[in-house]
Amino acid sequence: MKTIKDLISIAYNIENIDSDKLVTLYKNILKPRFIEEKMLILLRQGKISKWFSGIGQEAISVGVTMSLHDDEYILPMHRNLGVFTSRNIPLYRLFSQWQGKAFGFTKGRDRSFHFGTQQYKIVGMISHLGPQLGVADGIALAYKLKNKKQVTAVFTGEGGTSEGDFHEALNVASVWKLPVLFCVENNGYGLSTPTSEQYNCKDIADRGLGYGMESHIIDGNNIIEVYTKVSKIADSVRENPRPVLLEFKTFRMRGHEEASGTKYVPKELLTTWEDKDPVLNFEVFLKAEGVLNDSNITSIKESIADEINEHLEIAFNESDIISNETNELNDVYELFNYQGLNNNSKTKEIRFIDAVSESLKQSMIKHKDLIIMGQDIAEYGGAFKITEGFVDQFGKDRVRNTPICESAIIETAMGLSIAGIKSIVEMQFADFVSSGFNPVVNYLAKSYYRWSQNADIVIRMPCGGGVTAGPFHSQTNEAWFTKTPGLKVVYPAFPYDAKGLLATAINDPNPVLFFEHKGLYRSIRQDVPTEYFTLPLGKAVLIKEGSDITIISYGAAVHWALETLDKNVGISADLIDLRTLQPLDVETVYASVKKTGKAIVLQEDSLFGGIASDISALIMEHCFEYLDAPVKRVASLETPIPFASQLEKQYLPKKRFEKTLKDLLDY
Repeated sequence: MKTIKDLISIAYNIENIDSDKLVTLYKNILKPRFIEEKMLILLRQGKISKWFSGIGQEAISVGVTMSLHDDEYILPMHRNLGVFTSRNIPLYRLFSQWQGKAFGFTKGRDRSFHFGTQQYKIVGMISHLGPQLGVADGIALAYKLKNKKQVTAVFTGEGGTSEGDFHEALNVASVWKLPVLFCVENNGYGLSTPTSEQYNCKDIADRGLGYGMESHIIDGNNIIEVYTKVSKIADSVRENPRPVLLEFKTFRMRGHEEASGTKYVPKELLTTWEDKDPVLNFEVFLKAEGVLNDSNITSIKESIADEINEHLEIAFNESDIISNETNELNDVYELFNYQGLNNNSKTKEIRFIDAVSESLKQSMIKHKDLIIMGQDIAEYGGAFKITEGFVDQFGKDRVRNTPICESAIIETAMGLSIAGIKSIVEMQFADFVSSGFNPVVNYLAKSYYRWSQNADIVIRMPCGGGVTAGPFHSQTNEAWFTKTPGLKVVYPAFPYDAKGLLATAINDPNPVLFFEHKGLYRSIRQDVPTEYFTLPLGKAVLIKEGSDITIISYGAAVHWALETLDKNVGISADLIDLRTLQPLDVETVYASVKKTGKAIVLQEDSLFGGIASDISALIMEHCFEYLDAPVKRVASLETPIPFASQLEKQYLPKKRFEKTLKDLLDY
């Protein structure tokens, strides 16, 4: 005759775990199961929009969360409900989040687990999956820099390990010895694609060897094994900081999301894993051990069910969010109260490149924990020698050479911001930001709007042509970012502006793309204050004043316009240097155009889709009755930027600008 123990398909070892802890583990693994079962009913009733089920995987979320301290960050995914419930987030807040209501965490702006909360030290995912791995690196780096004996845990699935972000994040964590637990939930399928079509090694844990990283395989359905092993590993990592790769073998008992179903899963495989149900097995085991009895279990289940129903009632009774355009627009950026500082009378003539270097150095002094990261920026001083000597003054903790992995480093900067540390990331060339494009436009740009978490990051972008560097080192790609809400874009043309605006960009708690034209680095000189000073973002400057026409430009193109006006002394023009492209100083532009009646916009970027198009449209919309001629745009050819000097000169708009300017004056 079968005993109760014969019903247990998982081997538990509860040595050194007291009964109270066992009961807590049981309550914590049961709660997400009960919530999910309720959510599946609500989904069918149309009361929530979508659900990604973690049924069958609860032991991992609960075991890992209970292994960490409450002040240690966890970065979960959409099957990790147990992380949120084990951190004791009030259920009504989760229910409101899933219904897009105000008691949630994103003011209705995002769904499911796409949110974070500093209160509970949880940083939710974005749909692109991979970026959170690098963000975990940044949080762990902050722990090391602050000498905290803490660990960060970040989740991904076996499918997510195919993304480049996974490999970049593991590499950075290994090189920098960061205290990160990379938790891979291997449930056999990436949506419907089996592991045999995802990777070609026996176990994901094998990949740890390639990164010089410790790795472990853990039974993800065994709550005791997850809790005890992860607790031991986490204790070790706190004392000896290093990354550890953890592969949890488990199974997803429902579809990737409910609409996709499980028809692609062989029935015998489902049956096998049904027998390994992490909740039912643990319940039966605790009964067999005498830790719980039927009465205890009934009481616990009734209590959880009552809690769910009570909190659902709160969420259902909460009013729907009322849309408010002002609130939406005001929450794209964190409020920044600019404080001008420019009481410095001593100046010195310096080059553009020196202005950038001075601003960085003085900001490093002002902000004692400011970090600079980039390829070859430490002892070598960077590709342009802007950070030469910085290591001697600030040390390698703050001036950090990085592996060639733009995506992970931008994500690391995001993690630093979450942990309260400012950072600067140098793209060796602005062109290379394409390798980190996703975290810039989808993580940094949207984070504050989504859950009020700022991205206190400046990305320096050496850019531009005129130096015969070819298609991959000469782009001026500001238009990739000016149309992305949540980013600020700065593009100075003079040393004075470069120094003051960079200081402000670093002070600003929002993400800033700071463009530095390579062609200006050593060709432009100007008297610049020697001490630290700031300039406001979003304020253009009128370089020349005239009455016949308004010229609007930025970056190196400002100097082309100046050269053209110097050659044609009879042209009376307002020349506006925008300096910042986002925010854009439209007031200065409108005032000038209303005075002159004609406008021409000069940019180095190719024409179609560039910011000149938007400026032209804005002028047409707001100054049409003042115009005496069409607004003209002058830009580079609609080709990639070529290498050979004669081709590059043809590509750039410098010569074409003079003719278009004269034609417009004669209109």
